[in-house]
Amino acid sequence: MSQQGIIKLIGEFLTYLEVERNRSERTVRNYDFYLRRFFEWANWPTASGITLDMVRKFRVWLNRLKDERGNTLKKNTQNYHLIALRSFLKYLAKRDIKTLVPEKIELARMPERTVDFLEPNELDRLMEAPVSDASGLVRVAVNLPLIKLRDKAILEMLFSTGLRVSELAGLTREMVNLEREEFTVRGKGDKPRIVFTSNQARYWLKEYLNRRQDVEEFLFVSHDRAARGRDAERSLTPRSIQRIVEGYAHKAGITKRITPHVLRHTFATDLLRNGADIRSVQSMLGHSSITTTQVYTHITDERLREVYDAYHGVGKKGRKIGNNSIKKH
Repeated sequence: MSQQGIIKLIGEFLTYLEVERNRSERTVRNYDFYLRRFFEWANWPTASGITLDMVRKFRVWLNRLKDERGNTLKKNTQNYHLIALRSFLKYLAKRDIKTLVPEKIELARMPERTVDFLEPNELDRLMEAPVSDASGLVRVAVNLPLIKLRDKAILEMLFSTGLRVSELAGLTREMVNLEREEFTVRGKGDKPRIVFTSNQARYWLKEYLNRRQDVEEFLFVSHDRAARGRDAERSLTPRSIQRIVEGYAHKAGITKRITPHVLRHTFATDLLRNGADIRSVQSMLGHSSITTTQVYTHITDERLREVYDAYHGVGKKGRKIGNNSIKKH
C-alpha cells in the first residue's frame, strides 16, 4: 500500500467519523492532524506495517516534542494522538484490513484533573461588571447601552445554564422561549439535553432582545457595524464570547484566568455545593460518561467534614477516650 493508499484510508475514516459517528467538524479536523503527524513521522508505513514498537517510539518522540515557545506537549495532548491512532486502527479492523491490534495501544497515565471555578464573591463581582460604571455604581437596564445588555445576558446565561461556549454561540431566538424556564440544546455528538434558565438570566435576556432592532436569528450578535460597514449583525463566535468574559473578569479585578468554561465549572460547583447529586449534574452538563463529571468530586469531598461533624458520635457525647472525656460541641 502506497502513501496515497494510506491518505485515501484516512480520508475515508474521517468521512466515517463525520457521517456515521456524528463527530464535530473540530474533532474530525483534529483527528486528521494527529494521524498525519504520526504517518509523516513514521514515513508513511502501510496498515500492516504499523507495529507496537513503532508506536512506542512515536510516544517517546511526542514526549520530547517542543513547540515554538520551547514547551513540551501536555500529557492529554499526547494521548489525543494515540486516541486518534487507536480509533483509526479500529476502523481498519472493521474493514478487515490487517493492522496492529488497537487495544495494544495504552494511553499515558494522567495526573488527577482539577477544575477552576469562581468563589461566590468573585461571581458577584463578575456579574456586576457589565452593569457598573467607573465609580462602581450599578446601573439599571434602561440606562445601559445595548452591548452592555448583551454582555450581561451572556454572563447570566453561561452561569445559569452551564452551556459550553460553542453551544451558547449557536443559540437562536427560536430555540429559547422566554416564557418557559427551560429549552433544548444539542451538545457534543448532536445529543439533545434540557437546559434550565434562572429568573435573572431570563430577565436580562428579555431586556436585551427587546432593545434590538435587527432581525438576525442568532441570540447573541456582534452589533459592530463600524467594523463591517453596512453588513447585517452576525452571531458572536466562541472566541468573541471568550474575550468578552475575560474582559469583564479583568474589570472585576479577578486575577486568575476566567473563561466561559470556568463559568460552566462554577455552574456545576454551585449545584453540588447546594446538595445536587452527581448524576443530575452529569445530565445537566451533557456528559456522556459519569467519569467526566467525577472531576467535580473534590467539591462533594469538601462537604464530608460537615457530614462527619453533624452525624458522627451524636449519641455518645460523653464517651471517654483514655482518661479524657470528649464532649461534642
